[in-house]
Amino acid sequence: MSSNFFTEEILNKLEMLYADTESAKARYKEAIEAFKKLYNKDEFSVFSAPGRTEIIGNHTDHQRGIAMAGSVNLDVIGIAAKNNSDIVKVISRGYDKEDIVNVNNLEISKKETGRSVSLVKGIVKAFTDKGYKIGGLDVYVSSNVLKGSGLSSSAAFEVLVATVINYMYCDGKEDPVSIAKIGKFAENVYFGKPCGLLDQLASSVGGFVAMDFKDPENPTVEKIDLDYKKKGYTLCILDTGGNHSDLTGDYAQISSDLAKISEKFGKDVLREVDEKDFLENIKMLRESVSDRAVLRALHVYNENKRVLNAKECLKNDDFDGFLTVQKQSGASSFRFLQNVFSAANNKEQGLTLALYLAEDILKDRGSYRVHGGGFAGTIQAFVPNDLVDEYVEKTEAVFGKGKCYKLFIRPVGATKIK
Repeated sequence: MSSNFFTEEILNKLEMLYADTESAKARYKEAIEAFKKLYNKDEFSVFSAPGRTEIIGNHTDHQRGIAMAGSVNLDVIGIAAKNNSDIVKVISRGYDKEDIVNVNNLEISKKETGRSVSLVKGIVKAFTDKGYKIGGLDVYVSSNVLKGSGLSSSAAFEVLVATVINYMYCDGKEDPVSIAKIGKFAENVYFGKPCGLLDQLASSVGGFVAMDFKDPENPTVEKIDLDYKKKGYTLCILDTGGNHSDLTGDYAQISSDLAKISEKFGKDVLREVDEKDFLENIKMLRESVSDRAVLRALHVYNENKRVLNAKECLKNDDFDGFLTVQKQSGASSFRFLQNVFSAANNKEQGLTLALYLAEDILKDRGSYRVHGGGFAGTIQAFVPNDLVDEYVEKTEAVFGKGKCYKLFIRPVGATKIK
């Protein structure tokens, strides 16, 4: 029975990962029972991969820049067991259809582009390319990472599946950075979405980290202390109800704009273009590319500097300084990166409204910013504890009950629970 699952060791792990241990127990129990019912197996392993919250470094990772992010207490959990076949089967809670992948047929299929089965196939392919012999699996997945929230539900799913395979067939030999790169490969090549490595890396490594993507094959990761609770703040994510499903073009356009800037200097990404050269050629870039591309590049150059400033603030225990830099980052995303609403759907501006409410409630305290990829979804705010109730009440009056989530940064990333 699943009740035997909750040993003292498991309960200690759940207490570390979640704010509400009782809710976590109920969720794991439901997932285990669902797995048993589907696959008629009593022996299984259990895994967790967290969503992530980006703090500073908006859209810098795909330019080999610098960013700060943390893993959160919303996650994707997986109940898994080997099967006697060459078929990997993954089914998610709330869905009737399994993602089915034959490990002997890993060709890219255009019909699978944009579907979760392509992620599973791409992950298996990445492990196979590393020389591992991957066999069949039965996996039941349960996620409470909000879709379209900027908490990266897709990256958490990728990291979860890769972690399951890593432990079930590879003796856990692949490290967190390798797991992140496997997830990115699946999303870029099989799923068909251009993205950097930030989301997968934050989920896989865990905790609060500063990441430098100058060498994309070997990004540097540094754990940083961000104890905002001791400073009297709560980390809030406000879901404005927007959906990311039709915004791939908006995300891709950011990369495209920046690529056009880099190409003018014979480079692949902005990290390779000297900022002085860029600034001296703005007139030419306006005429040959666009004003928007120039503004987006200005955001990236200055965002990298803000990450370094924020890191120094935290190392010097200057939390007020950190909040100032974080708010500046959000303002730059709004004004220069321009990812607060989609130009193709400018009548829907939930993020803009949410940012107005945050500014009106917090005044000159705390910080607030567009969260994640942007264009729709969520904003993030560090809210002083004495304003949390007011912030929740006023924002949920506009966006709906239960739309404001109080999160904490959990200390570990993807992990094997049992």
